Amino acid sequence: MNAWEELIRRCAHRRREKIGGLSDQAFDELVLAVRENVEGFVDHPSERALLVLARALDAYRASCRNDDLLDDNAYEAERARRLGALHRECALALSIDGESLDARLLEALSADQNPDDLLGALLGIEKGFSSDEPPAGDAWDDVFYRPHLRLRAAVARTCLDTARYRMAESAALSVMDASPADPLGARHTHMLACARLEDEAGFDAVCARFSRQESAWSHLARVLLLYKLDRMSAARRALRGYDELCQGGAYALLRPTYVEIYLPDRPEVGACGFEECMFAVREAEPIIADAPDFIGWCQGFDWFVASARRFAEKSDLDW
Repeated sequence: MNAWEELIRRCAHRRREKIGGLSDQAFDELVLAVRENVEGFVDHPSERALLVLARALDAYRASCRNDDLLDDNAYEAERARRLGALHRECALALSIDGESLDARLLEALSADQNPDDLLGALLGIEKGFSSDEPPAGDAWDDVFYRPHLRLRAAVARTCLDTARYRMAESAALSVMDASPADPLGARHTHMLACARLEDEAGFDAVCARFSRQESAWSHLARVLLLYKLDRMSAARRALRGYDELCQGGAYALLRPTYVEIYLPDRPEVGACGFEECMFAVREAEPIIADAPDFIGWCQGFDWFVASARRFAEKSDLDW
């Protein structure tokens, strides 16, 4: 979530409504003016609440920078501290604007609940805002509707995390239907759900829908899908593709790394890069756990293990 950019857009749209009759060129100039002094244009409770969240997210992300230098106990203490600080800032934002959907979403996520409790909280939030229908066209283009899409995408990911695969598939599809460009990557959640449900037609349909643009999620989901369908030759070829086309993919799968919770959505990273592989493996954990022989099957290919080892040595990672 780029909270500052959305704050700029919201302030500019609200000011245009007040002024009225602005041409597109004049609106672009207004956006530039807001960008230069965004806090000077914050004059509505919803924008004041978003300003609190933007600052809080900056502080949270800044506090993550030195995590690699901490031992386990210090890391846990620091993580609890920063999540607690973010949680308090969400409460402050809600005291300013009780209808801030982003604040409610971030409050639920920063509570660091177990996945089942988190899903219950997210569905409760969603129920309170269920009357808000998506706008025509791509709903992402409406900056005021984006919080609804973020919430729904979080519901889809949490459904996947709690082994509610059909719910995950349905929720992810609803995000893609509302926002065909899918900047939140709901298609990735959908692909993983399809893999677990052995829904090859659904997987192929979403791949085609996005012009078969590959990602770490699509490569990994394809391997899992074919493995679960017991099409082992095809699964082996898909694993080879995952290894060759996803940087560090073998290492990410054989040596899974802890991934921080998304606040509130996935960070933007390079397609098929190592960070994306870590995200994909983390999100696929419930599916991998449900196929206990899968990792052993992957380890049975010497070339796959060797690839993981080479990446570890090149990147100075533990092996």
